[in-house]
Amino acid sequence: MLPAMHLNGTAAIVSGGASGLGEATVRDLSAAGCKVVIADLNEARGAELAKEVDGVFARTDVADEQSVAEAVAAAEQLGAPLRVAVSCAGIGWAARTVGRDGTPHDLATYRKVIDVNLIGTFNVMRIAAAAIARTEPADADGQRGVVINTASVAGIEGQTGQVAYSASKGGIIGMTVPAARDLAAIGVRVNTICPGIIDTPIYGAGPGSEEFKARLVAPIVFPKRMGTAAEFANLVRALIDNDYMNAEVIRFDAGIRFQPK
Repeated sequence: MLPAMHLNGTAAIVSGGASGLGEATVRDLSAAGCKVVIADLNEARGAELAKEVDGVFARTDVADEQSVAEAVAAAEQLGAPLRVAVSCAGIGWAARTVGRDGTPHDLATYRKVIDVNLIGTFNVMRIAAAAIARTEPADADGQRGVVINTASVAGIEGQTGQVAYSASKGGIIGMTVPAARDLAAIGVRVNTICPGIIDTPIYGAGPGSEEFKARLVAPIVFPKRMGTAAEFANLVRALIDNDYMNAEVIRFDAGIRFQPK
């Protein structure tokens, strides 16, 4: 028996969908028969990926309300009910609250990280959920769709220099349960994934990159390696497919527990 949220013949939107975790999610959802809007700032890569998966690219700044609204509108115009919204857009930043030279953390940078990671995720969730609410229920329970947010284990136990990043990701974790309760009335589930060390292009390539990755892998419990974007996408699918998963924050980190630095 297929779950209520089976994807064939439905539409989805994935922010940050042009690369990394978002790209893997786009490919997975598309392979399941879902028409996907790739919402990203990277026009070249986003348009190329859209052609590969027969999706649609929408240039999107997640921190901008109108930009997100336009991307969601594009998803509504795909001729299939919008059932899924996945937030993968995000940026990182490393700086201490007070630097070694005594300089306080730059406020503009802190705000930028919060705007993209936290406000951006909230924008996608609230605007997409409003669109999902306009669709017909998918089952007898009145379920209409699923929102998957991406936080980080840094939002639970951030390291030195992660004050902005951890605050943004912790905010995503903190809004999971209240958002799920808010959206229950319109039949939308909300879950949040907290990845650990995932092998994405952000770490670069070459000998120096591999040495850096080896240090990152050291505190991982098992399996003793970085996670893959495909494994992340597989978890997204599992959360969509399992109708009883709601208001959950799921660590996806092979047992890693961050040390102070």
